[in-house]
Amino acid sequence: MNLRRLWAIMLKELRQLRRDRITLAMIVGIPVMQLLLFGYAINLNLRHLDAGVADQANSAASRALVQDMVATGVITPRSEAYTPDQLMQALRRGEISVGIVVPADFERRRFDGREAVQVLVDGSDTVVQSAAIQLAQVPLDTRPTSNTRPLREGSIASGQVSVTSFYNPQRRSAVNIVPGLIGVILTMTLVMFTAVAVVRERERGNMELLIATPVSRSELMVGKVLPYAAIGLLQTTLVLVLGTWLFQVPIRGSLLDIYLAAVLLVLANLALGLLISTRARSQFQAMQMTLFLFLPSILLSGFMFPFAGMPRPVQWLAEVLPLTHFLRLVRGIMLRGASLWELWHDALALLAFIVVMMTLAILRFRKRLD
Repeated sequence: MNLRRLWAIMLKELRQLRRDRITLAMIVGIPVMQLLLFGYAINLNLRHLDAGVADQANSAASRALVQDMVATGVITPRSEAYTPDQLMQALRRGEISVGIVVPADFERRRFDGREAVQVLVDGSDTVVQSAAIQLAQVPLDTRPTSNTRPLREGSIASGQVSVTSFYNPQRRSAVNIVPGLIGVILTMTLVMFTAVAVVRERERGNMELLIATPVSRSELMVGKVLPYAAIGLLQTTLVLVLGTWLFQVPIRGSLLDIYLAAVLLVLANLALGLLISTRARSQFQAMQMTLFLFLPSILLSGFMFPFAGMPRPVQWLAEVLPLTHFLRLVRGIMLRGASLWELWHDALALLAFIVVMMTLAILRFRKRLD
């Protein structure tokens, strides 16, 4: 082996990397991004969960108990007052993660040794459920020596405070993961497939041939992405069938709503893939850019790590990601039985993302063709 020739090849590769700004940015950007995300954004110690309070006693003792629960740092109560029924509706819509019900006879119950306070938890996220259980350790003014009252399945008693988990009382992680896998798979495959497919046509010179045909530019773009939209819906069906069959994941909401939410994510990913294809000069660059965008989607959307545990600036960044809103939609529909209309704000966010990304993609696509 000739060291001079080897050195010449190494210099050639280094010069090529220096000229390739996108690859150079990935070499530096991906490690820095991972370091910042894992060191700063990811936090498994959940604090300040959104909570609603139905204080039917409205006494000094009940207010003191709620303040003691807030002092743990686990919850941050909303300002509005709730009824128990309104708490359940807010849990189903995903507006709150924890509901605290203080009955009207709170004073008598806490001295009689009965269940004086009930904590309702959205158990679809097992990490949130584990954090909320800490509220059962908040002491009351009078602690009974025994609690003989039986609780429902999924409830944990500590003295006179009971924690009841809804939607996943067995705390099975598959119930939370499988719905999220729909979004992860659609994001991972559709963005890359679309970006690579368009760049491949340009590399092979087929794009010029297609432009020379009577096909309009809009027809060309739509025709390129429609097959991948069908693939995305097929992937959604596959995950739903296998998830319910192999892991017994419940589908409490409407299948139509699930597919409508999937269509929104499919369109968002296709628009993002088209935008990437207008920036990438090669298939390799398209895959690099897709990977660079995919990592934050996985880490910040709430799929792997709880969204509530992230710092507020990171949450603002995560709100831009389409996967964040789709996870709220699909988990709300599948696990909590909510309707797409009840979760309209996340559906609207996805729709806005589609409009913005598609507009940018069309403008850049036309400029690139010209």
